Amino acid sequence: MKKKLLHTPEGVRDIYNEEYEKKLILQDSLNQMLRQYGYHPIQTPTFEFFDIFGREIGTTPSKDLYKFFDREGNTLVLRPDITPSIARCAAKYFGEEDMPIRLCYMGNTFINNSSYQGRLKESTQLGAELLSDPSVDADAEILSMVVACLKTAGLRDFQISVGHAGFFGGLMEAAGLLEEQEEELRELISNKNFFGVEEFVDTLSLDADLKELFKMLGTFYTGPDELSGAKRCAKAYPRILAAIEELEELHAILEVYEVARYISFELGTISNYQYYTGIIFAGYTFGSGEPIVKGGRYDKLLTYFGKESASIGFAFVIDQLMAALQRQKIDIPVEHQAKLIVYHQENRAEAISQAKELRGMGGCVELALWDSAKSKDDYTAYAKRNQITEVEFL
Repeated sequence: MKKKLLHTPEGVRDIYNEEYEKKLILQDSLNQMLRQYGYHPIQTPTFEFFDIFGREIGTTPSKDLYKFFDREGNTLVLRPDITPSIARCAAKYFGEEDMPIRLCYMGNTFINNSSYQGRLKESTQLGAELLSDPSVDADAEILSMVVACLKTAGLRDFQISVGHAGFFGGLMEAAGLLEEQEEELRELISNKNFFGVEEFVDTLSLDADLKELFKMLGTFYTGPDELSGAKRCAKAYPRILAAIEELEELHAILEVYEVARYISFELGTISNYQYYTGIIFAGYTFGSGEPIVKGGRYDKLLTYFGKESASIGFAFVIDQLMAALQRQKIDIPVEHQAKLIVYHQENRAEAISQAKELRGMGGCVELALWDSAKSKDDYTAYAKRNQITEVEFL
């Protein structure tokens, strides 16, 4: 029984010593970058009412939620996603604000994935939300900030794939697909089965332009030239055309930010979160099969909480980002300037006085009363194990 108590449940893990120090340093540096863009920190509860993440809002399926009850019988859930919580807060505390609202956050999320997926069930998200700004300029600011954060983390080789919910939604609308057909297509795209996408499109009775647009769902990269071609095919489909024109404008602004080389347009980009209404994006790098950052525009989400507000945001998956940095051998430097003072009882006052003085100057000091059962080598070895750079015996 005692051995069983030492283990964590499936899908969660302990993080300690230098790994956790590096995680804290990474989070601090990303937070600092968000603050430089004018984003203000906010903290939301770890659990919320079930309805905050309900099916109508378009977030995580009920079967993947950790659910429990409070004393009054209300159904509560551990948050699987922080964005709906931010939307609730914004509607509650900024209900009358009609100027842009910039918020940033960090916290753990919980998704009860199937065990065969091999994913953590608890992960740390750090992100930002820009509310009450419907412009493409806001989209560009968010993407430029993502690039700045990834560079701050130490990455140099990464790519952010950008799609548009209006493109996929417009195709479904124009083709009049049934719900089960849409689900089948989503499954093919999610699995990157682009041959399957092409086969699926060939089964549909579509005009030439619409078929050409459908086939763009099965491409990894769509450049500015391809967007122009897509725009010509989309003349008869206003929703699709509007999405393509927004992406063209976005590309032009990203050129001004000098980050366009990190952005690729992938019109097949979709999300499991149904609340996205505009651009959708995901960032990838070597050493991580999963996205290290995800985000998009969700102009309707706040209406569920009583506020009309165009919004866009993103979240870094810190655990995935840490893993990618490690596999790319990108180190997060940790400074260890600590001292261990081992003192005999008769030198207690001197040891405490010295420790207080050093701590007052910002130093890190550990005190240890001499244990006669241990040797100096034991204390030196202890210091080495704990990255303590100096040992003094009094």
